[in-house]
Amino acid sequence: MKKLLFTGASGFLGYNIRPILSKTYDVYTIGLTDDDDIKINMAKEVPLINTHYDVVLHAAGKAHTVPKTEAEKQVFYDVNYQGTVNLCKALETAGIPKALIFISTVAVYGCEYGELITEEHPLNGDSPYAKSKIMAEQYLIEWCSKNGVVLGILRPSLLAGKNAPGNLGAMVNGIKNGFYLNIAGGTVRKSILMAEDIARLLPLLEQKGGIYNVCDSYQPTFGEISASIAKQLGKHKPISIPYWMAWCMAKFGDLLGSKAPINSYKLEKMTKSLTFSNEKARKELGWEPLDVLTNYTI
Repeated sequence: MKKLLFTGASGFLGYNIRPILSKTYDVYTIGLTDDDDIKINMAKEVPLINTHYDVVLHAAGKAHTVPKTEAEKQVFYDVNYQGTVNLCKALETAGIPKALIFISTVAVYGCEYGELITEEHPLNGDSPYAKSKIMAEQYLIEWCSKNGVVLGILRPSLLAGKNAPGNLGAMVNGIKNGFYLNIAGGTVRKSILMAEDIARLLPLLEQKGGIYNVCDSYQPTFGEISASIAKQLGKHKPISIPYWMAWCMAKFGDLLGSKAPINSYKLEKMTKSLTFSNEKARKELGWEPLDVLTNYTI
């Protein structure tokens, strides 16, 4: 059984895919918790790795927060970029792996809206999160080329799975507490990927490598997603309010600050579709994603 080093395994993704990976790989973890096989803060120091690994799954990273200060912005670069550099330095000492899979993000494109965006889209992301991921991608491309490592870069869309963070987690909490509302019928579409698909992609990527957007082939609407969540929670289907009402609520939210449930920025994201194409991954890897609406359970 191949040895796999998994960074960031203590997070949401690790919770959802480690049991699946363990069926194919001998999994070892590196991260910040006492449960990790190697406990280290890779953002601050180069880890000491004494074992050679066949495959590395690098999923450790910082996301899901909006930085307000320069110090908070710097954390993204420390974790997402410098952490990657420090990992690679450690691997040079422990032994170069055959393959390295990096979990990046569709945020690298910098798109607030758009339909079926492909990997050919320029990397225009300008947030600390996007920039730090772009820097990490570029570093890995050079490092893997130099060291003869097969590099796979996955750019997942919104991830679905148990205890989902981010916008999907916020939707679940909103519906659970009875204050989630769809806007203008909830017809906006977003790309989503079942987290466990990352585990299904790994054996394919370690052989071929490449850069891929990964999401479900069907782009569900907010209305469909929220209805599925409500049904699982035993709640009524969320009601929909007209756009003008949401606009008024957003303007009021602008005055309240970042803690407001809705503001103009959030309204724009909730009323404009943003979808990505998975055609390249399906064609080159022979991969078919899980259907999110059928498989997602909260």
